[in-house]
Amino acid sequence: MRRPIIAMTLAVGALALAPVLAACTPGGSMSDPTPSASATSRPPFQTATPGAIAPTGTPVAVPPARWDALVADLGARGVTATPELVSAEAVTFSDSSLGCATPGQSYTQALVDGMRVLVTAGGETYDYRFGTGDDPLLCTR
Repeated sequence: MRRPIIAMTLAVGALALAPVLAACTPGGSMSDPTPSASATSRPPFQTATPGAIAPTGTPVAVPPARWDALVADLGARGVTATPELVSAEAVTFSDSSLGCATPGQSYTQALVDGMRVLVTAGGETYDYRFGTGDDPLLCTR
């Protein structure tokens, strides 16, 4: 008498576990295996925002040490025209790329208080970034 009850309990238990087991096996999903439209239309992951970034920070004065470093960097790049300040702003960058990441490069993920300085020289606009120090980073993207 006990055997039919045990057999029936095992059969019901197996039926209850079938959907779970099917979902755990490759290609064994009980639902439609086609990815949803939102999963297929998602853009690829990017580490940097392409194109120029408009000024968004608080306007500030450029400290003399940073201005001198910026002028020296332009000179080292062969720019002979005198740079003119377009804008200078205090910015908190989201990582050590200072908002100017190079694709494929890794950066420390930490908030960095810094500065973004736009200058023109010889008809060209130059986008410089400063982190916590006085070393300029020319953003060329």
